[in-house]
Amino acid sequence: MSQKLKRGGKSVRKAAAAQGKARQVRAAKVRTGSALDAALSWLPITEAQLHRVFLAAILGGAVALAWIVASMAGVPTMAGAEVARLAHETGFEVRNVSVRGTKNLNELKVYEIALADNRRAMPQVDLDALRGRLLDLSWVQEARVSRQLPDTLVIDIVERKPVAVLKKPDRLVLIDGEGHELEPISAERARGKLAISGPGAGRRIEELTALLTAAPAMKPQVREAEWIGNRRWNLTFKTGQVLALPEGEDQSRKALVKFATMDGRNRLLGGSAVAFDMRANDRIYIRMAGRVDPVEQAAAAAKAPPSKPAEKKEAE
Repeated sequence: MSQKLKRGGKSVRKAAAAQGKARQVRAAKVRTGSALDAALSWLPITEAQLHRVFLAAILGGAVALAWIVASMAGVPTMAGAEVARLAHETGFEVRNVSVRGTKNLNELKVYEIALADNRRAMPQVDLDALRGRLLDLSWVQEARVSRQLPDTLVIDIVERKPVAVLKKPDRLVLIDGEGHELEPISAERARGKLAISGPGAGRRIEELTALLTAAPAMKPQVREAEWIGNRRWNLTFKTGQVLALPEGEDQSRKALVKFATMDGRNRLLGGSAVAFDMRANDRIYIRMAGRVDPVEQAAAAAKAPPSKPAEKKEAE
């Protein structure tokens, strides 16, 4: 009897080739796993932290997908509700606030504003509106608000810098270089700071800063600046001596530079003179201690009430 042979079975060569490919696949997997492990070992985070990052990314994608689906359905209210529900379920809600950059500002005011969104879903926090409320604080020059998922608001504050103390009739107020009032200050805290006074002086702080910068040697010696008659400055030095400057920004700047030069040569500050008047273009008037300034004497006499005539006694 003749025996039929089956066709289609794997030959020895084909079987060997299949086994060789399987070995190559296993080796590739081993190499890939080793390379991935090596790459992960260089990252500054642990494997558990990496898993949390991936989980947050997946949950964030789910929230974004829910928003897109609901918005495409034409129901933004439903979208907001769905986002809020998913965010709360996945932990994407405001629980912490991180404030950075504050030095003089009372941080409690920042927390009071930011925590008004406490337990609110992260996607529903209006960052622009929150920033606007922070900019209303007197000390805040600039603010930046960002989300740090899953549950933290990060607030970066740029504070205004106080440059002087404004003397008001009823209080002392710190102001910055643009004249913004920062906060009331006590006389004790104001000690040693530049004080300015006179109607409208706060609005002239930039002009005063430019004036004092023109004479760097004089700037640290000035204790107070008074804006006189809405037209010029009187400077009081730490020695108690007063310098009357002329009207006009250029004229007052030149006069102060000239005074600084004269002081460097003749040591005017700390001497026996009590006042210097540079309102005249070509000369300086110096008043010594114990002498009365005729201009001030005439002004005081003009302000004094008129004296009453003596009553005549009736003859007995």
